[in-house]
Amino acid sequence: MLFHVEMEVRIPHDLPTERADALKQAERVRAVELQRTGAWRHLWRVAGRYANVSIFDVSGAQELHDILCSLPLFPFMEIRVAPLCRHPSSIRDDDR
Repeated sequence: MLFHVEMEVRIPHDLPTERADALKQAERVRAVELQRTGAWRHLWRVAGRYANVSIFDVSGAQELHDILCSLPLFPFMEIRVAPLCRHPSSIRDDDR
């Protein structure tokens, strides 16, 4: 099942720099891992914001929830999720 996910990160200004840097590095490692498994299919940065737009390919809402909660920056994210399905007018044979 495909999901469109928008994530905006809001790290508190009073979080120590070392802690913020460690969280960002851990986030990168986790994001790469999820992309390699195919669960995090697409990842785009939103220009001018600490935000991204992503496509996840998972078994359902619970798996997506578990993945999002596993992200090191999850406590500092505002997340919006929308399930996706194929459009009947799409000219593509698949959704890749």
